[in-house]
Amino acid sequence: MVGHGRIVTQEAKWKRSEIVAAYDDLFRLYYNSDLRNRVIVAIAKKAQTLLAVPVPTSAQLNWAKNALENTDSVAIALYKYVLAANSAFTVVQITGASDAAIQSNIDTAADKFIAGGLL
Repeated sequence: MVGHGRIVTQEAKWKRSEIVAAYDDLFRLYYNSDLRNRVIVAIAKKAQTLLAVPVPTSAQLNWAKNALENTDSVAIALYKYVLAANSAFTVVQITGASDAAIQSNIDTAADKFIAGGLL
């Protein structure tokens, strides 16, 4: 495998998968469409959950509406959060995260944004 002007052996690639994701790994993950798609679904689920609350606050309603109407911009912000929040894990662990783990990250970030009136 050739990358960044150097040849990476399979052995080096395996060893790399056993260590914490470096910033360049996280940057490459930013373009991982499978992971990003899962974040988008988690955002939609969070919006649905907020809309299902018997008496949602205006902040919850606004966040849910914005998340559903402006999914791409909300996804960019929250996807960056998910990557940063999981930077202590390996690339394999990040890409192999369960849907529940991704949902938990999105719920945490969304709740903080709602409390602060952001996004």
